[in-house]
Amino acid sequence: MRDERVAVVGGGVIGLSVAWRLAESGYPVVLIDPSPTRGASWVAGGMLAPITESWPGEEDVLALGAESLTQWPGFAEQLRPFGEIGLRTEGTLALALDSADVGTLDVLADHLLNLGREVDRLTGRQIRALEPTVGPKVRSGLSVPGDLAVDNRNLLLALRRAAGEAGVQFVPERATAVRPGMVELGESFMDCSVAVIAAGAWSTGLHPALESVTRPVKGEILRLRTRHGTLPLPTRTIRAHVESRPVYLVPRADGELVLGATQCEVGYDEDVTVGGVRDLLSDAEQVLPGIAEYALTECAAGLRAGSKDNLPLIGWLEPGVLAATGHHRNGLLLAPATAAAVLDILREGAAPDYARAADPSRFRTTQGRTR
Repeated sequence: MRDERVAVVGGGVIGLSVAWRLAESGYPVVLIDPSPTRGASWVAGGMLAPITESWPGEEDVLALGAESLTQWPGFAEQLRPFGEIGLRTEGTLALALDSADVGTLDVLADHLLNLGREVDRLTGRQIRALEPTVGPKVRSGLSVPGDLAVDNRNLLLALRRAAGEAGVQFVPERATAVRPGMVELGESFMDCSVAVIAAGAWSTGLHPALESVTRPVKGEILRLRTRHGTLPLPTRTIRAHVESRPVYLVPRADGELVLGATQCEVGYDEDVTVGGVRDLLSDAEQVLPGIAEYALTECAAGLRAGSKDNLPLIGWLEPGVLAATGHHRNGLLLAPATAAAVLDILREGAAPDYARAADPSRFRTTQGRTR
C-alpha cells in the first residue's frame, strides 16, 4: 500500500475511472462528490465514436480517442464482474438528408481516408438494406465499423461498485476549491498528497488555471422506448445531419433508444427546453420515421466540460494538483485512456505519449499566464 493519499474530485465517468485505477494500483483514494454517477455522464448517449466525431484540424482529438477506443474492450472486460455495461460493437452509420448534409459527410469521409481510417460510402438504398427502418429522406451515408457504444448508466454503476471493491472511500460532499495538499469542502477541508480535478463542467471554479480554459456546454437528451407493435430499434448507432443539425440515435439492448444532442453555451442552465425537445424529435423522425409510435420516457439536460481546443486537460496544473477534465462530448470514450494516463503520471512521472497533447501546459505562456 502506498502512503500518499489521492483525492479525486468528481464522481462522473472520468472521476470514477481514475479512482478505480489508482485504488487497484495500491493508492489510498478518496472520491469527493455529493452525488457520484450523476451529472453529465448519467445523461450521455453512450457513443464511443472517435472516428465519426473527428473533423479536420482536430487530429490530436482523433488520435487520443482512437487510442482510448483500443483500450475499451479490456476496460469493459475488467468491469464485467461488477455489472453488464452493454458494450455494442455493431459500429456507426453517419447519414445525410440534403445536399448540404451530404457535403458535410464528404468532408468527413475525405478527412478519414486521408488519415488512413476505414470508412465506406453508402447510398440510401444500401443504408436501408442494412437498417430497414431508416426513412426514405436519407440520401447517403458512411459506415464506420470500428465505433462502439455502451450503456452509460450501467457503466457508471459498475464503476462505482468496482471502485468500492478496490477500496475507494466515498465522501458525499461538494468541493469548493483545490490547492496543493488540500481540497476545500465549504468550511472544512481534506488533506491529500495529490488532488485530481475530474469534476467535469464544475472543474472551472476549483482552480485558477481552469477558469478561462474550460466551460460548461449544455446538451439535451431524450430517451424513447419501443412499444408493442412498433418498428424495432436499429441495430447500429446512427448519427445524422438534418438541415445541418446533428442528431444521434443510440439503441440499447432493452428496447430503449437514446436520442441527442443539442449543444449550446448558456452557463450552468440545466433546464430542458421545448425547442430542444421539438428539434430532436423532428430531426430524429426524419431519420427513423417509426419512432413517432415509441414512448417518450425521459427528457434531460447535462453540462459537458468544454475546452478551448476540444482536447481534454490531463496533467499537472501545479505540484500536487492534477487535471483530468475538459472532455466535452468524449468523457465516456476517453475514460480508459484518461485513467491510465493519470496512473502513469503518478507512478512513472510522465504521461504516456498518446496523452502528451492533452497536457494543460499548452494553455500557459512562459510568464505563467493563460493564453
